[in-house]
This record gives sequence, C-alpha cells and structure tokens, in this order.
Amino acid sequence: MFGKVLIANRGEIALRVISACKELGIRTVAVYSEADRNALHVRFADEAICIGPPRSADSYLHVPAVIAAAEIADVDAIHPGYGLLSENANFAEVCRDSNIKFIGPPPEVTRMMGEKSMARQTMKKAKVPILPGSDGILADEHEALEWGKSIGYPVILKAVAGGGGRGMRIVRAAAELPGLFHAAHTEAANAFGNGDLYMEKFIERPRHIEFQVLADEHGQVLSLGERECSIQRRHQKLIEEAPSLQVTPKLREEIGRTIRKSLLDVGYQNAGTIEFLMDEDGKLYFIEMNTRIQVEHPVTEMVTGVDLVKAQLRIAAGEKLAAVVPDPVVIRGHAIECRINAEHPEKFTPSAGKITAWNLPGGNGVRVDTAQYAEGVVPPYYDSLIAKLIVHGKDRPEAMARMERALEMFVVEGIYTTVPLHRRIFADPEFRRGEFDTKFMERFFEREQARRDEGPHLFPASE
Repeated sequence: MFGKVLIANRGEIALRVISACKELGIRTVAVYSEADRNALHVRFADEAICIGPPRSADSYLHVPAVIAAAEIADVDAIHPGYGLLSENANFAEVCRDSNIKFIGPPPEVTRMMGEKSMARQTMKKAKVPILPGSDGILADEHEALEWGKSIGYPVILKAVAGGGGRGMRIVRAAAELPGLFHAAHTEAANAFGNGDLYMEKFIERPRHIEFQVLADEHGQVLSLGERECSIQRRHQKLIEEAPSLQVTPKLREEIGRTIRKSLLDVGYQNAGTIEFLMDEDGKLYFIEMNTRIQVEHPVTEMVTGVDLVKAQLRIAAGEKLAAVVPDPVVIRGHAIECRINAEHPEKFTPSAGKITAWNLPGGNGVRVDTAQYAEGVVPPYYDSLIAKLIVHGKDRPEAMARMERALEMFVVEGIYTTVPLHRRIFADPEFRRGEFDTKFMERFFEREQARRDEGPHLFPASE
C-alpha cells in the first residue's frame, strides 16, 4: 500500500479522498490555492502545500505546480478526484515520467476514451451498442450534411473533447445544419481548445443511464450496476439514483458482460463510468466514458456497500479486484443523491459568500459529503457544488421520504443554494412516479410558470 498520497483537487472530493486514505493508514498531502487557505481539506490532510493564486489555471490546473508539490512532499501517488486534472492524459504521463503513481487508468487509455469519437469507435468494435452516427470527426459542414441525410433528422452535433453540454447542437433540418455546425465548432474551440465535432442520431426523450466499473491491473473487470442520471438542467446533473427503475436484472447483467469485455479489450484500469442513453423502447446506446470517479459515486456505494475511493487506492497499489470487491456485487435498496449548489434556486446565478448558518441533516440512511462549514466562505472562482446529500432506503418510496425530510432539515444561510429547487422537484408528481427523462426539467419549469401565471397565491416564494 502507498505510504503517502497527494490529492490534486479541492472541496468535497478532496475531503472524501482524505477520509479513504485515513481509513487505509495512508498519509495525505493537500494542495490548495490562496483562496482555499482555510478549506477543510487543508485542515485534515497530514500536510498541505499552497500551489498558487485563486484561479484554477494558476493553481489546481497548473501541472508543474502540482508535480513540484508532489516531489517536495515525496509522495508515492496522486489521486486526481473528478474534474480539474482527472481526465488529463498529459498529466497522467507526467506523473508516470516522475515515477509517481497516477490513481486512474494509463494515459493511453485516458486519451483514447476521452476523445469521444475514438471512444465511440472503440466501443463499436467491442459490440457495445452505439447510436447511428458519423464515422469519426466531421471534416466540415458539407460532410455533416451528408451524414445528416444518411442518419435522418433530428441529429446532434457533439464536441469530441470536453463535456457539460458545450459544443453541442441539436439539428432538426438540413437547412439549420451549417449555422449550428459553425456555432458548435466555435463554442468547442473556445471551451476546450479543440473544435472537432462528430454527429449522432438524436433521441427526443432519452433517459441517461450510467454503469460504474472497476478494473484491476491483473486483467479483471467488474460492473457495479447502474445509476439513473436523467434529472439534468442544461446537461448538468441535479439528481442521481441507483438503481434505475428502467433497468431490469437481465439487462443489467447483459450490459455488465458487454462492458467487461470491452474494457478488457482496451486494457482499462481503476474506476470508470460508461454512460448510455436509453430510448423510449428501453434500448441502451453508448455515448461516452468518464475515466475517473464520478460526482455521483456515493449512490452506488450506498446500494452495494463498496467504498469506491478505497477500491481505487487499493487497485492502484496493485491489489487484485477479487480481494477488493466481492463478486457478484449485490444491490440492496435504493439510493438518491441531490447536488447542492451555491446558486439562486430560480435564477441559477452563482452565489459566493460567507455561510452564516449551517445545519446538516442526519439520522438513519442519510449521508452528506461536503467541505463547507458555518462561517466558511464559498469562493467565486470554482464550481458551485458545495455539498452532496445522499439517502438510502429499502426501496424508492422510503428513499424519497428520507430525502424530503433531509432537505427540510438542511439549513444554509448567508448564500443562496439549490435546496429549495430540490424540495420542489421532490413534490412533483411526475418525479414521484419515476416518469422522467433528460427533458424533465424543461417540463418542470413550464409547469411552474403555468402555476405562476394562474396566480401568485398558487406558487410559494423561494426560501
């Protein structure tokens, strides 16, 4: 096992990795920007090193500063968390060249799966179902028009790099394609430094289903079941559940077998997530792979009992998967996660500032992953996620009831948060029945607007 690990991240995921390391007897090194000097991950790590000013580009994303900190602290490995450098193949290569273990897949595999068009072709060869689409990167709008005609509209243009909905455009007719192609290309180039696009058939009302996997360095791969991630706003996930109401045990096993074979073929290692769209007929189609731990990993931990971060560390240290995770993995009960963001719950504008009151819910089946505290300051420089509220119950109705009371008892003052939005979603009849897809939030806001139009007395003010 490693003697010392550096966590190349911040916020709740940095604290989550520190907790796993402490349980395994591993010493930890935190890195932090000047804005995070008083952050909890700095307080609870065994060592902490400042790596630059507040902007991520000058600190958390500055590879030389991170590597220098790792060398000064003489660490054995680096855990990248999620976001930031977690899917940066060049960073993984620098770690390897510096004789520091990168806790994730080899850089060659990260690069292959991070380039979405290449990942799509790789999965196609492995017989993983994919949506009809272009064979690789589109050369220009003229080739895009040919593919659009071949596939049939509507189609969606996607950036080969990055994510979060940037560099994506839905095209419903050939006449729209040239303008949308250039808009997507420009947006992708500005956001990711790569304007390349590919095309897929567009499903009007899909569900977003993802499968958690673990793979060791000895040729073993294990699927830990799926998560339902369909509740999204502008391609950003808000609520995740495990298991999905739409995935049968038979489908779970079939997809698990296909995933295991495909990842063995590409030599995958450590934790990863395979993301699918499910069409109206219940068929799954591969869309991308995330070669890291996911924000929503706790719901899988709650229903399987597997500590995924500890598994990452043990696998990276060379342990066999059979010694880390029991096979078969048994799914018990139902788990739900709400992402609590420092945002206005209706305007969705960022809300940085000092937290003046902070009360976290507790009790049976309730978990909160956070690095915030009363009198702490939410800086304006980073992602707005400040906490993840996770619940577990014997079934979905119990988990729903548990989440509703936990949201009611989650008190944050001094800044706006999305807690009121989550409370409204959990009161929605469609959501309660599990009748949703990735377009749910659009319909939800339309229903809320209709209620406002009927009369202010029918719509309570935001908290």
